[in-house]
Amino acid sequence: MPGTEYLTIGGIESESIVDGPGFRYAVFVQGCNFRCPGCHNPQLQSFTGGRRISAAEILAAIKANPLLSGLTLSGGDPFTQAASCAALAEQVRALGLSVMVYTGYLWEDLLSAGNPAWRRLIEAADILVDGPFIQAQKNIDLRFRGSANQRLIDVPQSLAAGRVILLPEEP
Repeated sequence: MPGTEYLTIGGIESESIVDGPGFRYAVFVQGCNFRCPGCHNPQLQSFTGGRRISAAEILAAIKANPLLSGLTLSGGDPFTQAASCAALAEQVRALGLSVMVYTGYLWEDLLSAGNPAWRRLIEAADILVDGPFIQAQKNIDLRFRGSANQRLIDVPQSLAAGRVILLPEEP
């Protein structure tokens, strides 16, 4: 239910063209267990800091902008706040918008963990970028990701197929 979930965030980009396909509302959650060397957002690794914001407040901002094509949950790592992120993502999907999620976890590990909140967040996503950032595999030419090990996963097709289905490199 809107307003009952809170996220701790490090920032918001209300009109992003680089955090996924289309014109996106990007939420950067606070906290990450991976602490990847060369991380694009090292200030978001700590679980202290940031600010609390309700999912309802974020949803209201998204509803107020008819140009948005979707929500991107990045960080930090959204799976550290999976229940709250899932609640927000479900509400955004109910508006007919897409949801993209970034995580350092691998798809296979997320699914096999048996964590209901993780599963709920996966099912609320359209696109998942999985895997930690690896400095030695950094590639600025990749679509929506920073290192070659990270995958751009079509979530609905992957869930239906029971295996990872990657999105094409070009839209």
